[in-house]
Amino acid sequence: MTEYPKFAVIGGGSWATAIAKMLCVNLPEIAWYMRNEEAIDHIKKHHHNPNYLSSVEFHIEKLKLTSNINEAVAYADYIIFAIPSAFLSSELSKLTESLEGKVIFSAIKGIVPETSLIVGEHFNKVYNIPFENIGVITGPCHAEEVALERLSYLTIACGDANKAKIVAKCLSGNYIKAKISDDIIGTEYAAMLKNIYAIAAGIAHGIGYGDNFQSVLMSNGIREMKKFIRKVHKMKRNINNSAYLGDLLVTGYSVFSRNRMFGNMIGKGYTVKSAMMEMSMVAEGYYATKSAWELNQNYGAKTPIIDAVYAILYEGKDAKKVFKKLTEKLD
Repeated sequence: MTEYPKFAVIGGGSWATAIAKMLCVNLPEIAWYMRNEEAIDHIKKHHHNPNYLSSVEFHIEKLKLTSNINEAVAYADYIIFAIPSAFLSSELSKLTESLEGKVIFSAIKGIVPETSLIVGEHFNKVYNIPFENIGVITGPCHAEEVALERLSYLTIACGDANKAKIVAKCLSGNYIKAKISDDIIGTEYAAMLKNIYAIAAGIAHGIGYGDNFQSVLMSNGIREMKKFIRKVHKMKRNINNSAYLGDLLVTGYSVFSRNRMFGNMIGKGYTVKSAMMEMSMVAEGYYATKSAWELNQNYGAKTPIIDAVYAILYEGKDAKKVFKKLTEKLD
């Protein structure tokens, strides 16, 4: 690409590392912010992230690495946020640089706890970023498979189709196919909700339910997702598209799914605290469950799976008893 906007990636985890890898294929330079200065020093010396996707080797001359979020924001025209939603507010509180005129894309699969908003709505309401400057990057796409350069698909959603096309072009490559969408709200809610259903799939597996039940659970999950999203943002969308159903399936079934892994631990009898301590990465679905359940108290969609996961994670109900009741509600 000869002319390109300047990109910054915010985050040091696996998904941020995968996005940085994708961008570096097409762009001569990107800014990359992460809090961990030791990780930055390691990347500069050894050309890979020591903590996440360590097999990915970077051309160091393409990276403007910084532990100062303001340097990354000042550099960039397009900023991709790829940090856990639970930590977004604390990172944004460090900003002294203005976000005015910046194009913000969220690769975050969750709700901001402080405002109970999906990330795009949070930037719109709290930072007054117009929706035409806000976008979403969703799967189905696991960071681990990007590292292995296995064929993966992305959906890039933005109210401004040209901006979506720019991001799609910058992320596309031999093993990445990116398409665009105008359903910013729906795709972002789908990316959040699928983590809850993946926890449910993990709990079911941990308890001892087999593949037959898993297929029924996922089938009900996509219908439940459709009902929830229609309540939140009614527009014409095909829930069977890869941004919705595809992302749900890969998160519900994949061995790389941290939310499924978290649910599996819960199903085997781990407490929430002990499961979180054992995992090295954040399971976004834990926070999403509370936010979705609370939001739905206003919307009133029928969400027996979300209700079941909430009862287990936040009300301390016995997983086996809750799922026995859930099986009577599924079809």
